[in-house]
Amino acid sequence: MTRIGQNPAKFVKDVVKPSRITVAVLNYIPFLSGFYAEMDGVLKACLNSIYNTKIDEPFDVLVFDNGSCDEIKQFLLKEQAEGRIQYLYLSEKNLGKGGAWNIIFEGAPGEIIAYTDNDCLFTPEWLTQSVKILETYPNVGMVTARPFRTNPELYTSTLNWADSDKDVEHEQGDIIPFEVFREFDLSLGQSEEEIKMHYQETTDHKLTYRGVSALVGASHWQFTAYKDKLHEFLPFRMDRPMGQVKQLDTRMNEKGYLRLMTDKPCAMNMSNTLDNSAEAAVHQTNSKKSIYEIPVVKKVLLGLYNRIFHIYYDNR
Repeated sequence: MTRIGQNPAKFVKDVVKPSRITVAVLNYIPFLSGFYAEMDGVLKACLNSIYNTKIDEPFDVLVFDNGSCDEIKQFLLKEQAEGRIQYLYLSEKNLGKGGAWNIIFEGAPGEIIAYTDNDCLFTPEWLTQSVKILETYPNVGMVTARPFRTNPELYTSTLNWADSDKDVEHEQGDIIPFEVFREFDLSLGQSEEEIKMHYQETTDHKLTYRGVSALVGASHWQFTAYKDKLHEFLPFRMDRPMGQVKQLDTRMNEKGYLRLMTDKPCAMNMSNTLDNSAEAAVHQTNSKKSIYEIPVVKKVLLGLYNRIFHIYYDNR
């Protein structure tokens, strides 16, 4: 066969370079009912808060969709077409978080990857504060944009470094205000009594290094990291979609990397529901709540739904 004309790409002299920072969102919404009934609004609130980020340099947005329903895929395609998402991966199947991480951490073009699950709501300064810690402290593995109390076994390397470097100021005690602490633990489904006990039995570690403060700890649900650091832990081999991602926290600590958090809350875990601040982010209003939104009724029904979901999907 004979070629018709010349490929126009041959005459392109310049290509757009990716931004130094890639904000990567992992999304999975298989249907819009039951546990996932409000997740379309949660996703929109998450993305809108990312779009409203204030930072002195440009960043790209990458979304990896892990086999969501058609309605969500169409929404993401629209967001990309309108220029709000620069890189969009649409997986036919749910690869689990580990499988998605393999692709995200390998394929994200930025030198810095700011990763988040799809249920995180950010303040405008979250990325600026995260990058400041990442670039100030040495040997940082990951920075989470919210202070909360994590498992002390997962930040031993950070404390060892802090106690061995004379330039580090190390404070210990109830540094996170109780209301900030309570807000996060409530999003995990804990009761008021469990939260009070957790606060009483644990402590905070605050570091100050070269004038920049950070809390000790971090988490796999949201973090900012250097891409080359994340590459050291690839590939993630996980045989279930959830429950094994704490491997990243463990392996980073074992390798001696610092795991840090911003000293002020710059991110909130929405879980699978929208509160007032999240609703404002997607411009949703509800004049009155149905009987299904009464806390006791909602808890019972979601618990029943969760059991049914596991019966049908756990062994697939």
